[in-house]
Amino acid sequence: MGSLAFETQPSVKEIYLALGLNESRKRAIVIPRVLSLLSSFLERSVQKNEKLLESINQKDMVTVFHGLRAPTLSIRQYIDRIFKYSNCSPSCFVVAHIYMERFLQCGDVLLTSLNVHRILITSVMVAAKFMDDAFFNNAYYAKVGGVSTAEINRLEMKFLFSLDFRLQVTVGTFERYCVQLDKEATGRYHIERPIQFCGLKENRQIIEESKGAATV
Repeated sequence: MGSLAFETQPSVKEIYLALGLNESRKRAIVIPRVLSLLSSFLERSVQKNEKLLESINQKDMVTVFHGLRAPTLSIRQYIDRIFKYSNCSPSCFVVAHIYMERFLQCGDVLLTSLNVHRILITSVMVAAKFMDDAFFNNAYYAKVGGVSTAEINRLEMKFLFSLDFRLQVTVGTFERYCVQLDKEATGRYHIERPIQFCGLKENRQIIEESKGAATV
């Protein structure tokens, strides 16, 4: 008689370790896995949304987060750049992901190749300010993200007001998003909320490198 095999679910602690959230930013030696999983999720979301807009012959609603053209840096390259220079903790990127989801839910915004980079740098900056012990000023994050200081200021204000300044993240919400990102590696990730249309209608080193970096 054959035995029944039960699929064991990893504990939250094991998921934290797998995502690389156990290391502080200063102690991080390798790129935490959470970055690749987040970029994979965002890339799939952009592709899905753009196919949807094309299928219904509908143009995306233009916001302050939209650029005239898609940046040359991929989402993965952009996330790696932010991690390299922003000194954010790995957990900061999970919180930024939560903020992005809240922002998209609050407005008539779909994630596309024209807005994902600006939304990403803004959400990481806001998350770093809210949860990390140390963070930089807006001018620095603007250089990291490849936008002007004036623009990052405008993006931050729009982002915060869209969230109604709801920046608190409960432990349960943080754990749930970590579990979902971990499932991204096996293709078992399912977005809980459906797409809602509502009304569908980038120190010296960084300064030198940012001169040659593609703007977004």
